[in-house]
Amino acid sequence: MADLGVGIIGCGNISKSYLKLGRLFKNLEIRAVADISFEAAKARAEEFGVDARTVADLLASDDIDIVVNLTIPDAHFSVTKSILEAGKHAFSEKPLVLTLAEGERLRALAAEKNLRVGSAPDTILGGAHQLARKRIDEGLVGKIIAGTCHVMSHGMEAWHPNPDFFFLPGAGPVLDIGPYYIANLINLIGPIRRVAALTSAGSETRTIGSGEREGQTVPVKTPTNIHALLEFENGATITLSASWDVWKHRHANMELYGEDGTIFVPDPNFFGGKVEYAARDGDIKEVEGWAHPLAVPNEAHGNGMMANYRTAGLADMAAAIVEGRDHRCSLDRALHAVDAMTAIIKSGETGSFITLTTTCERPAPLGPDEAQALLK
Repeated sequence: MADLGVGIIGCGNISKSYLKLGRLFKNLEIRAVADISFEAAKARAEEFGVDARTVADLLASDDIDIVVNLTIPDAHFSVTKSILEAGKHAFSEKPLVLTLAEGERLRALAAEKNLRVGSAPDTILGGAHQLARKRIDEGLVGKIIAGTCHVMSHGMEAWHPNPDFFFLPGAGPVLDIGPYYIANLINLIGPIRRVAALTSAGSETRTIGSGEREGQTVPVKTPTNIHALLEFENGATITLSASWDVWKHRHANMELYGEDGTIFVPDPNFFGGKVEYAARDGDIKEVEGWAHPLAVPNEAHGNGMMANYRTAGLADMAAAIVEGRDHRCSLDRALHAVDAMTAIIKSGETGSFITLTTTCERPAPLGPDEAQALLK
């Protein structure tokens, strides 16, 4: 079968990753880009040798089967809705939507039109996280009963030239960075039953530290310091601390505590990293690895070479459409994550436990052979 034609709406920085890394995968061909600014679309198109189209033209194009939504989070719902209304499959950057009601409307529309909706993050498909998944499923540390997750820094106003949206409702550390952690917990443990949280903001404004607006302040209108408790349907209880009010810390990204030991999972924002564990003897050892293609370092970063395979979720959805199977980064799982994240914020406001109204199945594992089948 011929590759599915892919179009992109939104030509900001993240579009570079999709246009560059999408070329690694089978079953898809990125053919065109669009943006509310046609000049931005034209510049990105020239950079990567694809067509520049208006948003309306891209949605009406017969050579486009899947449209990737890389707009700002506040526009995710409306743009994904327009993609489905145009009769095309949709794949969105995280978060899928900002409210559960918006997600349910997309689910109903997709079902009505028999279309797929997928959503980042797809880092759960990385070799490190799939290795952790395999060893957990094999019983390396026994049934997971508890865990801790920490994603903490002092935000991005020091380096981002336009950080305003990070500090508005619909963003903050839970909805901006939280999707990586929540998605991986669903991958490793399963769906969440209920949540509770304490939330606050360390300051009412942030000062921009770079670019043309250096020295300007932006308002903080969403919690930037969140400490949540997540109870999973299998009984596991996990603490999640997400904060942009921390200058330095020594917490690990993710530790899961089982009946027979502990497994240490690397940063869910990346595809690779070292997976370690300790059994009942307390000695920490590296988990025996495997030749997983989505763990191979392929991109230079400040700390050296790292594995970056963003668009793997899009490629898996394209393959799933061809093969008639479930795709791993599905609407149901993304919407369950949105349910959890918005419930965390609501719990911080109300002081109550919030029981989720959605659930989902764990995604199918992606072993080395399945991952290799996605690659050219």
